[in-house]
Amino acid sequence: MQIQGTSDLAYTLQIKSAQMANNQQEMQGKAALELLESAAMPPAPASSGSAGSIINTYA
Repeated sequence: MQIQGTSDLAYTLQIKSAQMANNQQEMQGKAALELLESAAMPPAPASSGSAGSIINTYA
C-alpha cells in the first residue's frame, strides 16, 4: 500500500528536477554561444587580385 502524500512528493520532486535540468541546459547553451562569439575570427582582409597574389605559387 502506498501513501498518497509520498506519491505527490515524488511527483513534485521529479518536476523540480526536470526544471533544474532544463535551467542547467539553458545556462550551458548560453555559455557555449558566448564562447563561440568571443572566439569569432576577425574578418579576412580584402583581397587585391587573385589568390596567387597571397599564396607563394613559385617553386
